Amino acid sequence: MTGIVKAAGGSFSRELGIGLDAGQPRDIFRWFLASVLFGARISETIVKHTVRAFEEAGVTAPEVIEQTGWDGLVAILDRGGYVRYDFKTATKLLDLSRTLRSQYQGDLNRLHAAAAGSRDLEGRLKSLAKGIGDVTVNIFLREMRGTWPKASPLPPVPVILAAANLGLLPQGMRDRDEALAGLLRFWEGEGGSFRDFADLEAALLRIGKNFCRKGACSACPVRQSCRRPQRRQGRKGTRPHRAARGN
Repeated sequence: MTGIVKAAGGSFSRELGIGLDAGQPRDIFRWFLASVLFGARISETIVKHTVRAFEEAGVTAPEVIEQTGWDGLVAILDRGGYVRYDFKTATKLLDLSRTLRSQYQGDLNRLHAAAAGSRDLEGRLKSLAKGIGDVTVNIFLREMRGTWPKASPLPPVPVILAAANLGLLPQGMRDRDEALAGLLRFWEGEGGSFRDFADLEAALLRIGKNFCRKGACSACPVRQSCRRPQRRQGRKGTRPHRAARGN
């Protein structure tokens, strides 16, 4: 495992104790539920607390979500600290569970099998409920890449930004297809497997969102490897660079 992953952390699903390698419908839905929660503008810590709240309540399957009902879902979300988005997230979880059960017998593997390709797969996931957008789908499919052959999401801006700052990609790269190919070459060169590529993506996402974009260079766990030149501002010392905008 590359030092970047050791320093910043690997896949979110593994950290949550969700195993995806076997492709079991229950585990895949657990990760989809977590991805929906991660998709909002809310802290990673709160999301993890909320995922644990759902696990402790035993509400981790589409049929159980429906049985729990809107009020019950709001109560679980609030216990996890997900209060800012509790009402609309409860509605979203009910809608996606109903659609998944009516169209795919509650099995996301069936949704994958029905998809014509990677982009159709993304569209089918977004059509499960209003409010499931590109961010949620990217989070989910990033860690399904080694399990579902049609899962091929392109890296978001924070991943590309962090990779460029660490010298894994050229500075200023904009083509997301080229970025994905370049990161895969790097990972394979480091001895990583395709199934574990999500570890690198998750590590770069954390670095890009939490440090590169915020100019928090001094706190970055891989700052010694950063190749982005720092600008100086008179006697005030080094001024952190501003990260590029994007998803």
